[in-house]
Amino acid sequence: MKILIDEGKCVGAGTCVLAAADVFDQRDEDGIVVLLDAVPPPALLPQVKDAAARCPALAIEVVE
Repeated sequence: MKILIDEGKCVGAGTCVLAAADVFDQRDEDGIVVLLDAVPPPALLPQVKDAAARCPALAIEVVE
Protein backbone atom coordinates (compact mmCIF):
# COMPACT_ATOMS: atom_id res chain seq x y z
CA MET A 1 0.00 0.00 0.00
CA LYS A 2 1.15 3.50 -0.85
CA ILE A 3 -0.59 6.74 0.10
CA LEU A 4 -0.67 9.82 -2.12
CA ILE A 5 -1.75 13.23 -0.80
CA ASP A 6 -2.92 16.20 -2.85
CA GLU A 7 -2.22 19.12 -0.50
CA GLY A 8 -3.86 21.48 -2.96
CA LYS A 9 -7.21 19.76 -2.42
CA CYS A 10 -6.93 19.42 1.38
CA VAL A 11 -9.35 21.63 3.31
CA GLY A 12 -7.97 20.82 6.77
CA ALA A 13 -11.06 19.00 8.05
CA GLY A 14 -8.93 16.60 10.09
CA THR A 15 -11.04 13.51 9.48
CA CYS A 16 -7.97 11.65 8.27
CA VAL A 17 -6.22 12.23 11.59
CA LEU A 18 -9.25 10.98 13.50
CA ALA A 19 -9.40 7.83 11.36
CA ALA A 20 -5.66 7.02 11.22
CA ALA A 21 -3.56 9.08 13.62
CA ASP A 22 -0.51 6.84 13.08
CA VAL A 23 -0.45 7.77 9.41
CA PHE A 24 -1.80 11.34 9.19
CA ASP A 25 -1.30 14.61 11.06
CA GLN A 26 -2.06 18.26 10.33
CA ARG A 27 0.18 21.31 10.02
CA ASP A 28 -0.32 23.70 12.91
CA GLU A 29 -0.39 26.83 10.76
CA ASP A 30 -3.15 25.86 8.32
CA GLY A 31 -4.45 22.38 9.15
CA ILE A 32 -3.29 20.84 5.87
CA VAL A 33 -2.67 17.11 6.05
CA VAL A 34 0.82 15.81 6.80
CA LEU A 35 1.65 12.25 5.80
CA LEU A 36 3.57 10.59 8.62
CA ASP A 37 4.06 7.25 6.85
CA ALA A 38 3.71 7.00 3.05
CA VAL A 39 3.99 3.21 3.16
CA PRO A 40 2.29 2.08 6.39
CA PRO A 41 2.08 -1.57 7.46
CA PRO A 42 -0.74 -3.65 5.99
CA ALA A 43 -2.46 -3.83 9.38
CA LEU A 44 -3.32 -0.12 9.03
CA LEU A 45 -5.01 -0.55 5.64
CA PRO A 46 -8.57 -0.45 7.05
CA GLN A 47 -7.91 2.80 8.93
CA VAL A 48 -6.17 4.39 5.92
CA LYS A 49 -9.01 3.43 3.58
CA ASP A 50 -11.49 4.84 6.10
CA ALA A 51 -9.52 8.10 6.24
CA ALA A 52 -9.50 8.37 2.43
CA ALA A 53 -13.23 7.66 2.26
CA ARG A 54 -14.03 10.28 4.90
CA CYS A 55 -11.91 13.03 3.33
CA PRO A 56 -14.40 15.70 2.20
CA ALA A 57 -11.96 17.00 -0.42
CA LEU A 58 -10.87 13.59 -1.75
CA ALA A 59 -7.27 14.61 -1.13
CA ILE A 60 -6.10 11.11 -0.15
CA GLU A 61 -5.45 8.28 -2.60
CA VAL A 62 -4.61 4.75 -1.49
CA VAL A 63 -2.71 2.64 -4.00
CA GLU A 64 -2.62 -1.06 -3.15
